[in-house]
Amino acid sequence: AHSHHTQSSTSPKTSLLHPSVLRSARPLGPLHTLPVNSQDSPTQFFTLDHMKSVALTSLSLCPPLRLLADGVDVNHRHRLGWTALMVAAVNRQHNVVKVLLEAGADPNQADEFSSVYEMSHKKAIHSLEAGSCMSQMLGDGWTWWVAWRVCLCVCVLLVTREDEFSSRLSTRANFHGCSPLHYAVLADDLHTVRILLEAGADPLQTNSQGHTPAQYAKEGVLRELLKEWESKFVEDQKKREAEERRRFPLEQRLKEHIIGQTAAINTVASAIRRKENGWYDEEHPLVFLFLGSSGIGRRRFTHQSCTAVGGEFNTGFIRMDMSEFQEKHEVAKFIGSPPGYVGHEEGGQLTKRLRECPNAVVLFDEVDKAHPDVLTIMLQLFDEGRLTDGKGKTIECKDAIFIMTSNVASEDIAHHALQLRKDAQVQNKRRLAENLEDVQKTSQVTISKQFKEEVIQPILKAHFRRDEFLGRINEIVYFLPFCRAELTQLVSKELNFWAKKAKQRHNITLLWDGAVLDLLTGGYNLHYGARSIKHEVERCVVNQLAAAYEQRLLPKGCTLRLSVDCGSEDDGPSEPTLRLEVVGEDRSTRKLDIQPPLNPVDMAYTQ
Repeated sequence: AHSHHTQSSTSPKTSLLHPSVLRSARPLGPLHTLPVNSQDSPTQFFTLDHMKSVALTSLSLCPPLRLLADGVDVNHRHRLGWTALMVAAVNRQHNVVKVLLEAGADPNQADEFSSVYEMSHKKAIHSLEAGSCMSQMLGDGWTWWVAWRVCLCVCVLLVTREDEFSSRLSTRANFHGCSPLHYAVLADDLHTVRILLEAGADPLQTNSQGHTPAQYAKEGVLRELLKEWESKFVEDQKKREAEERRRFPLEQRLKEHIIGQTAAINTVASAIRRKENGWYDEEHPLVFLFLGSSGIGRRRFTHQSCTAVGGEFNTGFIRMDMSEFQEKHEVAKFIGSPPGYVGHEEGGQLTKRLRECPNAVVLFDEVDKAHPDVLTIMLQLFDEGRLTDGKGKTIECKDAIFIMTSNVASEDIAHHALQLRKDAQVQNKRRLAENLEDVQKTSQVTISKQFKEEVIQPILKAHFRRDEFLGRINEIVYFLPFCRAELTQLVSKELNFWAKKAKQRHNITLLWDGAVLDLLTGGYNLHYGARSIKHEVERCVVNQLAAAYEQRLLPKGCTLRLSVDCGSEDDGPSEPTLRLEVVGEDRSTRKLDIQPPLNPVDMAYTQ
């Protein structure tokens, strides 16, 4: 096996791989090797299903049509990570490529195989050291069978890639993340490249090295074809995105996840729509300032905005908790330490992530807590869309969207919104007999321009102490307290969350009456927002469920109903409370007698 590997690695056919890949090979991604458990049967790898899968991916034992007819998954991966379509593409099997694509093969699947050497290195075993490794394992107390299996797996690993995939590729290069189109380009096969592109292969898909198929193509017809399809793919993608935006406007997508805040949704959606359709100043990024009370949904709004504009949550969303930057020296954490200081090579928390994703949605949470020197750095970021890190390198991020949240003036905004709602209710009482639609819109209030200029602006200037910072903000968005109808939606959403948990964890069906929603909305606190509703549901509902479950009062698979208990007339007026009832098969109900937990202070201890 070793001699076969050596001859293949020195073959002149390895020139099909671009030299830059050989120079920049890195061990990336998961490494798939054969299992070496001592309890694995040696016949495990030679079952009928496994032999069919190997035959499909190696294309050497029997025709693929017969295997597909036998039910072999066309997208099945070889145990080392590649698929049959990749094997057919790298070996110029045009007819097999067509058959696999017609059978539903994914032309954009990525190879999970990195390189023989990297996988061997991951296991801390080298082909030249197989004998000494086996001796060492025997000396460490391993059984002969297990040691032999480990070393055999290494030898099999070295030849499997050449025997069951291709012998024309270098064993030293990193192929992790390569698609069938990458392999067709490496094989310099124009015919297969056309077939894959027409079947929907993405010409812009990158491997783990960050290279597209076109970067491996030779000068000539093949590279021109890929460049042409890249432009066509970008155009088609923009058309699909534009059509999707027309069918599902951003406002509609945000309202599916956000309760209330209609004015905020319309303001942000209008600004993002300008950017998405090319009606914006490309020299300046979009900057928002979200004002309002805590727990009003600003952070969730930012998450959903990121998802709505197509960003991935892990890479396209960056959250910076500005309460961590309250001291002057913590500016270094923001952009990175200067040369000669500890942490210089690590880079800054913001600059490092912006370099990886320059068009991200960036949330500066609670920006009013940041040190003034941090705000000074953000001036350049908001104005020119660029930031210089501690190493002196400039990061361009003009396509990013920056969102700041602040609790400044939250009390004034909340009380002003409540007063506006009261005034609207008074007006609607007069119009009740004339127009019902006006009554339904009582919760939709708008902050007046006079209030913004005479109340909010002076507070912002007094806190941030600089007009140039406020002048770089595109939109100041106001988040208002929830109205009665929105509070009912919040309670219903929270109850549905716990009903789902009860069904999944305990097979209990939870129901409730409309009066329960009205009672729980009374736990709303203006200062804590939606969090107060969450805590109220936990106190009044979840506590009872947990106590009843602990006291074994809940039959398995039962149905529970939440209702409001107003007390008996004999006891006089009392505050309404929630009670749990078990619903029988005949729809009769039985109130649960839940005992209150024992108070350790009231317990008497005797010796």
